Amino acid sequence: MNIALIAHDAKKELMVQFCIAYCGILSRHNLCATGTTGKLVSEATGLKITCFMAGSQGGDQQISSRISCNEIDLLLYFRNPIGAKATEPDEASLLRLCDVYNIPYATNIASAEAMIHALENGDLDWRDIVNPKK
Repeated sequence: MNIALIAHDAKKELMVQFCIAYCGILSRHNLCATGTTGKLVSEATGLKITCFMAGSQGGDQQISSRISCNEIDLLLYFRNPIGAKATEPDEASLLRLCDVYNIPYATNIASAEAMIHALENGDLDWRDIVNPKK
């Protein structure tokens, strides 16, 4: 699966800790991230991550474009619902695209852990449900 990682500034350390905890699972998938988040996670875990621009420079828009091209299968987006900065990703449009293209997403640690366990168990192979093989 192609998994995208985005974290608001106040949640970057939580994303790093999450990726350390689930490094074994994440290492079996293709990862991409906004610039700073990807750099921090890669340095802490050794995971290979395709890093786009920082969110404030359009990295979230790069991920959005990949969502609209069906190149992302899962989004882990740790956002700060209290006091998010104006320079942080436009979450409404990003999450709307996930809804339009049926991309599962997690916006906090609890939903991310549920998704990562479902991924490990093979329960997130949703594309076969949406587009069954003939």
